[in-house]
Amino acid sequence: MTQRLPHVYIARHGETAWSLSGQHTGLTDLPLTENGQKNARNLGERLRGMKFAKVFTSPLQRAAKTCELAGFGAIAQTDADLVEWNYGDYEGLRREEILARRPGWEIFRDGCPGGESPAEVAARADRVQGRLRRIEGEVLIFSSGHFLRMFAARWLGLEPVAGNWFLLSTASLSILTYGHELSEPAMQLWNDTSHVSGSKP
Repeated sequence: MTQRLPHVYIARHGETAWSLSGQHTGLTDLPLTENGQKNARNLGERLRGMKFAKVFTSPLQRAAKTCELAGFGAIAQTDADLVEWNYGDYEGLRREEILARRPGWEIFRDGCPGGESPAEVAARADRVQGRLRRIEGEVLIFSSGHFLRMFAARWLGLEPVAGNWFLLSTASLSILTYGHELSEPAMQLWNDTSHVSGSKP
């Protein structure tokens, strides 16, 4: 029988006030809304009974609290590389406000002045993946939207700009794995929100 290849489960944090308003939330350390906390618990129900060799979380409270409410706070390790994209001058701005300043802007191509470039965020994703690939067994990580989209692109061997293709909802669950062997990274599940309140199965 072929040995089961490991999976990396990736969870985006629950809802915050700025995820609701569409404001870019990089290093601003916002708490979860009440609904965000509820959906973090629902995510925990989705993962109930699963065993993970390691659990990692961004140090930002929206990810760490999601991890805690999902039931993994006691075993999670903080990884600074899982922090969200540093938006620099665009922190707190909505997309339309950024486009008014810089028409045609795309974060995965252009990055953020005063913040991080796509190459810098990709390098963080690559560092995390290098560590995860050495772990035997299933891994669960909690982070933020734009970082996790970059993480998916890099897992699949794509250029940083490809992160633009992977939309990701709050409190969602995705699974990255391999095809037939470890040299064949693959995606098994993306942006599953069936456990989120108000979502249909």
